[in-house]
Amino acid sequence: MQIITDTAELEEFCRQQATAAFVTVDTEFMRDKTYWPQLCLVQVAGPDSAAAIDSLAPGIDLQPLFDLMANEKILKVFHAARQDVEIFFHLAGRVPTPVFDTQIAAMVCGFGESVSYETLAGKLAGAKIDKSSRFTDWSNRPLTERQIAYALDDVTHLRRVYERLQERLEQSGRLPWLAEEIAEMTDPGTYRMEPAEAWRRFKLRGANRRFLVVLREVAAWRETAAQQRNLPRNRVIRDETILEIAAHSPSTVAELGRSRGIARGLAEGKFGEEILEAITRANALPESEHPKLKPRDEIPPGLGPLVDLLRVLLKLRCEEEGVAQKLVANTEDLETIAASDDASVPAMSGWRFDIFGKEALALKHGRLALTASGKRIIMVPLATGTAAGTAP
Repeated sequence: MQIITDTAELEEFCRQQATAAFVTVDTEFMRDKTYWPQLCLVQVAGPDSAAAIDSLAPGIDLQPLFDLMANEKILKVFHAARQDVEIFFHLAGRVPTPVFDTQIAAMVCGFGESVSYETLAGKLAGAKIDKSSRFTDWSNRPLTERQIAYALDDVTHLRRVYERLQERLEQSGRLPWLAEEIAEMTDPGTYRMEPAEAWRRFKLRGANRRFLVVLREVAAWRETAAQQRNLPRNRVIRDETILEIAAHSPSTVAELGRSRGIARGLAEGKFGEEILEAITRANALPESEHPKLKPRDEIPPGLGPLVDLLRVLLKLRCEEEGVAQKLVANTEDLETIAASDDASVPAMSGWRFDIFGKEALALKHGRLALTASGKRIIMVPLATGTAAGTAP
């Protein structure tokens, strides 16, 4: 088991991977006490070697690793890559490219939604993964042999998992299906934490614009404070406290101190001062600069049963095609399709239209019926206008 603890070793290992067609990558990190993830270990496997890179080793410079991640001639293979990519973006200022995510590829290949690495390693590489070290404290040193072995298992077996999935995708012609999901994952905008947009994390069904403008300014303050101090958001103030502040818009220290989750000392200190400044700033903004919630489209009366039929059709077609439903359409997409033939949703274009969208339109307009045959649901093509209940 190779563990790299200095820059010279890292440079040599990365140099050895320079001619590889692909490398498999995984990270171990801690985030329970910080805003930014604390990278503790990086595992990389090339065709003939694998190493665990100790990112906490004194004096180690990770630049050779960042250069390897940026090498566009080498495919970087991850499983469930989003958090790993976020770490590299934060530390190196750019996302790894190009990227292949075996979890997404597995969804395209019929392994279900959010399939685990253990499942894929067992089915495609014949490997049994010991996950007993999953919740270990990766920041403690020295690392044990068991920890290192566990960490390296996450990239050594991933090589075979990738090769088998790649074969299936090539045989089925589905490689282009991954492009849209991977494009979002490798978009730097996905990982930029803009304080002015932090209010959108809150799940709101309805709120007046005065509430929203205070929410936006206080949430932006918290995001900035959390980033500057490298603290989890809720260690600064909790979500429910922000919502209460937005609802009551306190203007004095005494009023702020009566908010749930705001201790008197906090209200009277620097945080309290900054929160009141954010509220004052929000209340001074003209209505034209207040944020707006995107209106949620209501399902027109009578469309509920049609949405249910479309849901059955989606499940049927995805099982037939061997692709996870979440890659094709969600409930909101189905509601939009039910309401409009020109729905601007992914299922109405590209490969999603080919396997579901066109049948969805046919079902809407009486050209397709669903019926049961034994224990199976089957599609029955109909002549236009012959479905029961349609106009002659």
